[in-house]
Amino acid sequence: MESLVGRRIVVTGASSGIGAACVRALAAAGASVAAAARRRERLEVLATDLAAKGSTVIVQPTDMRREEEIVRLFAVACEQLGGVDALVNNAGLGRRAPLSAGPTAAWQEMLEVNVLGLAIATREAIQDMERRGVGGHIVHVSSMAGHRVPGPDSGFYAGTKFAVRGLTEGLRQELRARQSPIRVTAISPGYVDTEFADVMTGTPGASQALASRLTILSPEDVAEAVVWVLTRPAHVEVHDVLLRPTAQKN
Repeated sequence: MESLVGRRIVVTGASSGIGAACVRALAAAGASVAAAARRRERLEVLATDLAAKGSTVIVQPTDMRREEEIVRLFAVACEQLGGVDALVNNAGLGRRAPLSAGPTAAWQEMLEVNVLGLAIATREAIQDMERRGVGGHIVHVSSMAGHRVPGPDSGFYAGTKFAVRGLTEGLRQELRARQSPIRVTAISPGYVDTEFADVMTGTPGASQALASRLTILSPEDVAEAVVWVLTRPAHVEVHDVLLRPTAQKN
């Protein structure tokens, strides 16, 4: 088991849900964290709370649809933390936008955040890791939807997560081909108690309604999996973790 004390870690989508839980868990484990999301005020509340506990958390507002903001995130992490030892690619969203009738804008948003934003962040992190010669780690917070299509209105969203699955394996092969010590992992949760269902369905309260019907994962459950992956010995590469509530059928 490796220690996270002193590790510099970037977390995207950090203003709520799984991302915020990851920032808290990583900071508690001794890491210095760069927290990125669009909602600056939420990031600042999180950082202030953790600073009072002695943790180092810097805030960088970042829209994952804007390449220049992603590039700036890593520049700030290097300037203020000294580099990036791990990236938790958590930012992502789903829209109910079927292939036969969905609006192009919804498809474009999912592709830009879930795939292109993730890819740009991965590139920036790896380039810093390789420049400094460190055995870093890339963790994609993906979805069970990257392993099966959960319903007729979610095919396009699932397609973006299948893409993440392919990118994860492709990156692993790239890194092994040049004998890089950098590791890559995908964590694929099922139902989690976050804002995701509200956004996916466009219905406020959808997440709460789901949580009232069955016991689903908490954001902290997923954050614990992220910490576990990041603390494996250097010779252990956990490729994909499928994490679903016991009560989830599909």
